[in-house]
Amino acid sequence: MDGDLRVKLARIAKGLSQEQLANAAQVTRQTIGLIEKGDYNPSLSLCIRIAKALDKTLDQLFWEEEPK
Repeated sequence: MDGDLRVKLARIAKGLSQEQLANAAQVTRQTIGLIEKGDYNPSLSLCIRIAKALDKTLDQLFWEEEPK
């Protein structure tokens, strides 16, 4: 599963809007939208802020699994 989709699913599961997640991660709503669409590659520091806001690990949200 793509990291961007995992971010979106985790955000929805936590009941957050893009705006709420953006505020928690200290970025714009547009940035969150671009990450979820796969059109933006966030910095490590932003990945950490997003993971903390969603109560997830970096691996859960951003690590690409090896194909089996």
